[in-house]
This record gives sequence, C-alpha cells and structure tokens, in this order.
Amino acid sequence: MEIHAQVTSRAKLFSGASTAFGGEPNSHVSLVDAAMPGMLPVINAECVRQAVRTGLGLKARINLTSVFDRKNYFYPDLPQGYQISQYKSPIVGEGEVVVELDSGESVTVGIERLHLEQDAGKLLHDQSATMSHVDLNRSGVALMEIVSRPDIRDAEQAKAYVAKLRSILRYLGTCDGDMAKGNLRADVNVSVRRPGEPLGTRCEIKNMNSISFIGQAIEIEARRQIRILEDGGRIDQETLLFDPDKGETRPMRSKEEAHDYRYFPDPDLLPLVFSQDFVDALRADLPELPDQKKARFIAELALSPYDAGVLVAERESADFYETVLGRLADRGRDGKMAANWVINELFGRLNKEGLDIAVSPVSAVQLADIVNLIGEGTISGKIGKDLFELVWQEGGEPRELVESRGMKQVSDLGAIEKVVDDIIAANPDKAAQVKAKPQALGWFVGQVMKSSGGKANPQVVNDLLKARLGVAP
Repeated sequence: MEIHAQVTSRAKLFSGASTAFGGEPNSHVSLVDAAMPGMLPVINAECVRQAVRTGLGLKARINLTSVFDRKNYFYPDLPQGYQISQYKSPIVGEGEVVVELDSGESVTVGIERLHLEQDAGKLLHDQSATMSHVDLNRSGVALMEIVSRPDIRDAEQAKAYVAKLRSILRYLGTCDGDMAKGNLRADVNVSVRRPGEPLGTRCEIKNMNSISFIGQAIEIEARRQIRILEDGGRIDQETLLFDPDKGETRPMRSKEEAHDYRYFPDPDLLPLVFSQDFVDALRADLPELPDQKKARFIAELALSPYDAGVLVAERESADFYETVLGRLADRGRDGKMAANWVINELFGRLNKEGLDIAVSPVSAVQLADIVNLIGEGTISGKIGKDLFELVWQEGGEPRELVESRGMKQVSDLGAIEKVVDDIIAANPDKAAQVKAKPQALGWFVGQVMKSSGGKANPQVVNDLLKARLGVAP
C-alpha cells in the first residue's frame, strides 16, 4: 500500500502559500506553485521535521542525507510538468507497524520507505459542460508517501493497517488523517496467487479515501483477478479506479514503471542533510504513541488488551480516558470501572447517536464524577446509568443531581432489613429452595432492588439475604 499523508504545516513544501482547506479555487497559489518562469523551490523546514518525526514513530531508519528528484509526467493539474519527489534516496528508510486484528492476532507490516513529495492540483469537471477547470490550491502541498512491503494478506488486514497508521500520524500530529478532505489517501496494490506460488501481477487502485471502500475494493479486485486466472487468462498490470456505486474496479491507464518517469535529481534543490543530534532532539520530544499507551494501561490499570486497544485507537479517546483517570478518587481501584464506562456507556451512546467524542454531551469530568460516586458507594451502578442518562439529556453536575433528585444509594441496614424480611415472608416456597439451590438467591436480590427503586446497596442486600436464608457467604 502507498499512503499519501498531507503533512501538518501551515505552508506548502516549497513555497509560503497557505495549506488551509476550503479556499476559493486558486486562492492559495504562489508563483512557485504555478510554476512561473524563474521561480525556484525553497524547502520548508517544518515539513522536514514532521517527516522525521513520522519516521521515528514508525520505528524506521532516518537517512541523514536524502535527495529530491524530478518525477516527469504530464497532467493538466501539474503545472511544472514534473513532480518534485524522492526516489533512490528518501528521507526515511525501513520501519514497521504492528497491527492488531479483531481476532486478537497481530500482524507486523514492514515499511519500505517514507519520502516527501509535493501534491498536484485538482481538476474540476462540474464547472462547465465542455471544459475541465484547474484548481491549484493543493499544488505544492507537502505529502508523505508511506510505502509498505507486501505483508498484507487480506482486506481486513489492509483496513486495520490504514486505521493504525492513521492513528499513529494523529498521535504524532504530523497529519490530521482527515480522509474526507483528501488529507490521507491510499493507493492499493492488489495481486493474487495460488498456494505456494509467488505473488502474481499487481494492479493498483488509486486514490482511496475511505477505509471501508479500501476493504470493498480489495475484495472486488481480488475476485476479478481470480476469475481471469481461472478462465485461463492473464493479469495485465494497470492502474484502476474503484466505483463503490457499481461495486467494480475499472481501468484508468496502463501501469507505469519507474523508468517511465525519467527520475533525476532536481537541480534546483541541494541534497537534504541534517545531523544525528537533530534526529535525537526530535525523538526526545515524541509523544507517547498508541502501542506504548496501550502497554501502560494494561500494566498499570490491569485493563484487558481489548479494552486498552479500544481506548488508545484514537488520540481523542485516549485523552478523554486519561482526563477521567486524573479525576478519580482512587485510580487503582476505579481505573477499570472508568474504562468500562467510557467504552460501554459513552462510546456506545456516541455510536448510537452518530456523534464524535469531541462533541460528547457528557464530559470527561462529569463521567469521572459518576464513577467516583459509584466507587465511594454513594450510588449503585444501576443508579449510575440513570444519572448518566440525566447528564446526557440535561447536563449538570452529577453530585448536585444526586442530592437534588434523591438518588443516593440506601446503605442503612435497618431500612434494607425490613424490605428483605417482607419479601422472604411473602415467598416462603422460594426461600426454601435457596438452601438447596443457592443460585436462586439472585431472584431475591432482584426483588429487593426492585422494591427499593434500585437504591439499596447491592452488597448489603446480598449479605443480608445470605444471612437470612442460610447461604454460606
């Protein structure tokens, strides 16, 4: 897979023009971007830093010397008639990404290289019935092309790889990963083979900007190639487009080889050279990445690998959970409970409502207060769910709501004893069964909780019922 990630930078790779999204066509274009005669590129140092930081996040080799090349091809939205890219000497060499699958297995996907290059412009085909218009706002925007090794074996692995890589980039802050805006795009190379045989001829599906569509396209293209081979045909190496509406891949052009681009070092740019000290300073300033954070959550908070993986999948989710942790009265006791509330109650509700965590009606502080109230025994877990719903719908400070709405858990032994005794007296036949079948105690617990409106302390209820009915504690 070839991932094109737009570098987080206010200016383009070789000019000072803005990279802001959504401007009027051709409003963010310098003379360099438009390839006016005599205009020379000047490297943006911030883009270099971001590329190196990304390489470090991918556990990759950083090349202290790299070279910019001209990749020659003609396209209407490429004003220079070539793209400034890197070929034989990229800024980042071999690395790896460890991908966790839904099955619980993990796959290590090798990174072959990461290089910097400039983006092309964009053709607008809906402005005129007879002509295509050219918007150069994207022309010259810095891209990191991250090329993986052919270690991905199916569509699920491919989707998980893109999601994990996107997460790493967002943690690093080197790319916002916004696929809807085209800030993260994938070219997917698909080939099939019979068991034991080498990989077959590959076809490249261009410009995929949806993880779901990537999965669909791989499945469809693999089946297309298998049909051709089983019918006795051969696969032609070509570049394809994916049509999600028709559920098909279709040819765009024959696939170019490296020699077709006539690469040569760009004479306007000196080799890019920096020191190991420069790299070490960037390494020292890296944030905690998803795999590190996941390992810490498992070791320090005894979270399951699955729960830790869900929490760290997106930086915003991990930040939310860590804010909750910071507000807990007893982090060691309640960290796991907080994880359950974040994953099951909050994420579940956000998914149901189609909301992003950034606009969650329940804040991290409010959720931490709910967990604290449960942990200290002020409310039960059931009341906690009612309180969560109240905060979601109406807002407010959880402790104040518990006081004003009379939601406190009843732990008074005398009050609960009366309810327990009344229910046992009303159900002597079931009480007799409990001694022979202790699991029947659950029915009595449910009746007491129901009778108390869910406010009775469940532990006190359990202890009282066991004592009254002669069940061993």
